[in-house]
Amino acid sequence: MNSGEKFVAWQRARLHLIVSQIAPTLLLISTVALLQWGLADTDWAVRIATLGILLASGILGALVQFQSATEAQHIAQDLSGGEYDRTVSGSSHWLWVPKFLTPAIFAVIYVALVIALLF
Repeated sequence: MNSGEKFVAWQRARLHLIVSQIAPTLLLISTVALLQWGLADTDWAVRIATLGILLASGILGALVQFQSATEAQHIAQDLSGGEYDRTVSGSSHWLWVPKFLTPAIFAVIYVALVIALLF
């Protein structure tokens, strides 16, 4: 694989990071909005199902983010010192955010929603 193909793979990995955050974010926003209109007052089963959907989406989103960030890190290492070094190196230092910080933030929000829906 030449450096141009690796750079395309780098861009693809970054796109996967962005796309993998859309569904969990929309679900969290929707849930918080629904809490304002009485979701916490619905049947127990609906609240448990809501938490299950959020958990499944969050886990899958976190896995995709972690995998895409790891792949992007490996590609960035391969591209270091080459013609795309300046372009990739500036962003590659921030890949710890989608790998670790974003899932941690999701976990905190999820715990807050568990409290809001169950207690």
